[in-house]
Amino acid sequence: QVQLVESGGGLVQPGGSLRLSCAASGSLFSIYTMGWYRQAPGKERELVARITSGGNIDYADSVKGRFTISRDNAKNTVYLQMNSLKPEDTAVYYCNARVVTMNYWGQGTQVTVSS
Repeated sequence: QVQLVESGGGLVQPGGSLRLSCAASGSLFSIYTMGWYRQAPGKERELVARITSGGNIDYADSVKGRFTISRDNAKNTVYLQMNSLKPEDTAVYYCNARVVTMNYWGQGTQVTVSS
């Protein structure tokens, strides 16, 4: 069982920045594909960004050029740097760890972009 704990959410003005962190338990962090997903009220959960164990990265089109995902295997942590935030980025952001048939989620952290 892997436990994921997100942090770094909050309220920010449009154009601002936030960095989300997700700390994972266990010793197998380096083999997981780590991802960030988000879910806005009334909408389905969607992929924001993910990074494989080999460092391959995918982004949703809506965040390309604004968000950056990274991982530090020594710290069992994945990050999401979010710049140029827009009101439509408002959502609960979830950390995800996945390998083969194992799939784990964090509890989520709220990001609100508003003036």
